[in-house]
Amino acid sequence: MQQHRLLPARQHSPRPSRPRRLTALLASAAATAGLLLTALAPGSQAAVAANPYERGPAPTNASIEASRGSYAISQTSVSSLAASGFGGGTIYYPTSTADGTFGAVVISPGFTAYQSSIAWLGPRLASQGFVVFTIDTNTTLDQPDSRGRQLLSALDYLTQRSSVRTRVDATRLGVMGHSMGGGGSLEAAKSRTSLKAAIPLTGWNTDKTWPELRTPTLVVGADGDTVAPVATHSKPFYESLPGSLDKAYLELRGASHFTPNSSDTTIAKYSLSWLKRFIDNDTRYEQFLCPIPRPSLTIAEYRGTCPHTS
Repeated sequence: MQQHRLLPARQHSPRPSRPRRLTALLASAAATAGLLLTALAPGSQAAVAANPYERGPAPTNASIEASRGSYAISQTSVSSLAASGFGGGTIYYPTSTADGTFGAVVISPGFTAYQSSIAWLGPRLASQGFVVFTIDTNTTLDQPDSRGRQLLSALDYLTQRSSVRTRVDATRLGVMGHSMGGGGSLEAAKSRTSLKAAIPLTGWNTDKTWPELRTPTLVVGADGDTVAPVATHSKPFYESLPGSLDKAYLELRGASHFTPNSSDTTIAKYSLSWLKRFIDNDTRYEQFLCPIPRPSLTIAEYRGTCPHTS
């Protein structure tokens, strides 16, 4: 910020009158205040500089519910032969490099499923300003602990070997997954505490307690889930997370275990807000998470820690 100071008048110059000196001081103070207001104004360069990870325009309810965001995207396939530790997949990414690097998220399918079952999340999240990697697992029968390791292997591939690695900020990563893939996202977050966000979607795991997690976690359950009922899966997952952790529980109304396999606005809206808030530290999205969303036609229950601190 530019500093203002009064220079001593030369000896041969007449000393300004008191009103003139007062006017000059007030003008200087006003200029300084103007600079401060500019720095604090939303959308100003100084405000953006305070968080260099913000990507895309200021969000609105319409923009986070839209099927596509503001970024044009491309995609590239990763063969299982090129992959190491997971079964290959598809990377979706913003085409422009004007904004620098992006945070990234890897998404695992569930038991007996392929990446096609969660592919809708790829372009939807990528067009909002993320690099998204939907993966196949080594076998469709892999259990959550294996899927957790595969999510981490896919993150390592994405940041170290992929053709888009220069577009990814390796310090801003998250994991998601459906069913056993959701259980795998908890396993991944347990193993790698540096992850910024985890989102299990109607998750399944034999381990019901997760006090070790240090990653902000959004647990998504479904009120009609008979495969991984919320009473024995999603709710215990959420309730076992540390009280000091940024966490939330979203229970979908009129939904089943397989709701995350199709495009769903409620899942997308809150998943996007969670990823933006914790991978990008973008507090512009806090408004959609806090105060706690109320029950609605699509939300049976929502719990969470507010305000968020990470």
